[in-house]
Amino acid sequence: MPTVATSAQNVPQSRIRELAEAAMKMEGVLKLYFGESNVPTPDYIKRAAIKALEEGYTFYTENAGLPGLRQDLADYYRRLQGVELDPRSEIIITASGVQALHVAIRCVLNPGDEALMLTPAWPNASAITQMDNAVPVDVPHPLRDGRYIIDFDALQAALTPRTRLLIYTSPSNPLGWVATEEEQKQLLGFARRHNLWVLADEVYDRLYYRSPELGVPAPSILRQATRNDAVMVAQSFSKTYCMTGWRVGWLVARSDVGQKATQLNEFIISHAPSFTQRAVQTALNHGEEELRQMLYRLKENRDFCLAALRQMPGVTVPSPDGAFYLFPKIDGLKDSFAFCRKLLEETKVGIAPGVAFGAGGEGSVRICYAAEREILEPAMERLARFLSERKYEE
Repeated sequence: MPTVATSAQNVPQSRIRELAEAAMKMEGVLKLYFGESNVPTPDYIKRAAIKALEEGYTFYTENAGLPGLRQDLADYYRRLQGVELDPRSEIIITASGVQALHVAIRCVLNPGDEALMLTPAWPNASAITQMDNAVPVDVPHPLRDGRYIIDFDALQAALTPRTRLLIYTSPSNPLGWVATEEEQKQLLGFARRHNLWVLADEVYDRLYYRSPELGVPAPSILRQATRNDAVMVAQSFSKTYCMTGWRVGWLVARSDVGQKATQLNEFIISHAPSFTQRAVQTALNHGEEELRQMLYRLKENRDFCLAALRQMPGVTVPSPDGAFYLFPKIDGLKDSFAFCRKLLEETKVGIAPGVAFGAGGEGSVRICYAAEREILEPAMERLARFLSERKYEE
């Protein structure tokens, strides 16, 4: 009897989704496990989508996306990152950030190749690598003096003749870590020396708190790269504009990869939906004030949750510089999935297990603080009580 392909069977189930599916069968859960805000898409974006439908944006577009949207993104990078891009060959619109990762990885990995993954990290890049019959190799971020860093000695030790790609996320899901410009220079130098591609997941770049002025993006590795460097950036409209359900993203890549990614789009998705592409143009051009308001709220939530967690017994949590996650480490925790499952069953607080995020994640949990304070406050109270009673050790 024919069976499912080994390459598909080898892709592990998402432990985040596994936990979430258990939570979805329960009533009254305080949901902090998914990476999204509870705030719906702003009305001005929804109105733009309706207008696009009324104007007839219901047909096929170019595989690379609407030219106007790609030009707007080129203007966006020039304005916010000081980077010049060719919208005709170096920007490809995708149906989500996940698809941007998928087409980028597919363009540069052959079966049996290896990809270094800075972890803990969102598991999708690792799973996509396996789906392409390649091998993900985790290299954990160590925590030093209250900040996660890149262990370049460990990266060097992980290299083999099959290594072809290095993937990292900044701002990080789940750590909230943000690569400094010096760290990006070092990553780029490492990749150049060893003839590697670099794929940066910069989906959370606008959710950045270190700048004196909220709304200034985290620095992109594109600032350090030349037009000839083997650098790709995966991006999405989901987090910045509260559009997780809309599934629109983009890929920035060197022109040769850009052209091939455009071709592969035809065989994966054809293109992102035409009317949603028009809606995200409106978000790009008119969304800054809404974004700043969201950032003020997220920063307040971050500070509230940090203060609450630091009062809990046995909890260590660094202050994140970006994204909307906290990744507290819990003393003595050996099975983060069992911990999260019991927390859910006992208290109806839903958080994500650290084991879901690869090497270095076990012993921690991920908390998304993008929810309303009416959810965060009771969630922190219930978590504190659960930890103090140490029910997870029973």
